[in-house]
Amino acid sequence: MVVGAGLGGLRTIERLRADGYPGRITLIGAEEHEPYDRPPLSKQVLSGDWEPGRAVLRDRAGLAGLDVTARLGTGAVALHGTTVELDDGGTVAGDAVVIATGLVARRLPHQPDGVAVLRTLDDALALRRALGTARSMIVIGAGFVGAEVTCAALRRGVRVTVLEALDAPCQRVLGRRVGELATRLFTEAGADLRCGTRIGRLLDGRTVELADGSVLSADLVLAGVGAVPDLRWLDGAGVRVNDRLACNERGRVVGMSGVWAVGDAAAWWNPATGDHHGGEHWTLTGEQAARAACDILGTEPPAAGPPYVWSDQFGLKVQVIGRTDTADELVQLHGTGLDGGPVKGTVVGYLAGGVLAGAVSFGAPARFARYRALVASGAPREKVLATIE
Repeated sequence: MVVGAGLGGLRTIERLRADGYPGRITLIGAEEHEPYDRPPLSKQVLSGDWEPGRAVLRDRAGLAGLDVTARLGTGAVALHGTTVELDDGGTVAGDAVVIATGLVARRLPHQPDGVAVLRTLDDALALRRALGTARSMIVIGAGFVGAEVTCAALRRGVRVTVLEALDAPCQRVLGRRVGELATRLFTEAGADLRCGTRIGRLLDGRTVELADGSVLSADLVLAGVGAVPDLRWLDGAGVRVNDRLACNERGRVVGMSGVWAVGDAAAWWNPATGDHHGGEHWTLTGEQAARAACDILGTEPPAAGPPYVWSDQFGLKVQVIGRTDTADELVQLHGTGLDGGPVKGTVVGYLAGGVLAGAVSFGAPARFARYRALVASGAPREKVLATIE
């Protein structure tokens, strides 16, 4: 059975069927919605360019075509071996369990119900309605979601104040120096970006008290402070849970038999770096789903690629590939953004130990494409620099 009706769960089922698995498959999803794609939620769905149906990955007929028993609107509350206990009092047993429950929006301490978040389709639709009447907005967090929400609000003429605790937007992904390019995207678009700003408390759905005692108010407040795995239902299952589920390089959950995990809730072992690593990457989730399905079937899995994520911000596609968090050197491969020139067209390489570990592009998809293979192969510095025009 598969627990989690998002991208990871669906792709696992699709690969199992494509490779000839004939057995019964049950898909358990806490949301009532058919499996849908999450990246469009903060982009096309929030902006109103798409209606919700365009984000659906497989409708009921599509699931039926996969010969899947879909238990949507039913959450998992416990795991006993390979038997899942459900919140409606029922249980589902199987020979194998794939956990693909993803993440839930992180909440600030004592966060009032009136403060918006953006993680689910219902969140996106509620926020879209709220933006239709708001004149001012406070966005807490300048990560990818915060940036995309800011863009959608500015397009509607909403005044936006962005509060970021770190020194630059997206700093955990981009680092401080490259994060300054994201700072310019916010400010040049007209947002009031305030980095190094700590939240004291949220007084209500419209009022924020900062750590210095000052108070800000707006028609709408969004907490875009990341997301966390909701793995409380695994308490007592005997599984190792830290930030994410620790898995081996084939997706098998450490310490359990017959249980795999894929996607954002999982941290797979990386033999090359010698650590368990997880991340919120759309492409990585699909790759893990395929590899886990192959491991269940005992077939040869596809090769793993480097993690990749993108964000549509301020008229640019921001693309990130590889492990930017391990870098000890930055190289400006294209453009002049790090020197004060235009942000658009800038591509930055992240080197670790003299090899290319990752790359970031601001509105330069054609140039960025050439670095996928170089990141995947761990190309040395000299080879990377030879690609610069």
